[in-house]
Amino acid sequence: MKKLAIATFMILSISTASAQYLGPQDDQNIPGGYKGPSLSQSITTVKEAMTLRDDAYVKMRGKIVKHSHKDKYIFSDGTGDITIEIDKEKWRGLSVDADDLVEIVGEVDKDWNSVEIDVDYITKVQ
Repeated sequence: MKKLAIATFMILSISTASAQYLGPQDDQNIPGGYKGPSLSQSITTVKEAMTLRDDAYVKMRGKIVKHSHKDKYIFSDGTGDITIEIDKEKWRGLSVDADDLVEIVGEVDKDWNSVEIDVDYITKVQ
């Protein structure tokens, strides 16, 4: 009798182990997790970035048209130009020239009389 019960239990265990989860797929109600910028956020233009608050996250597409000095560059997207700051470790071995379309993710950095983007991530757009 015990052998029959064990065999039945094992058969049921194996058959339920291969079952698929059919409930809701949305896990947005789970607390915690990453709340920063997302690569899927919408593209911000230079013109829009100039009006945003300090420390606002942005994702921008355009070209780095000029090296200004040290880790500062001039970025242009057709709506205007803005200074961006890219620390050397953020390049991660990436090489770009003035003809390459790039996507940057970073934060608006407002001072008394200037607006810059402090770049957290840069990639080439194919």
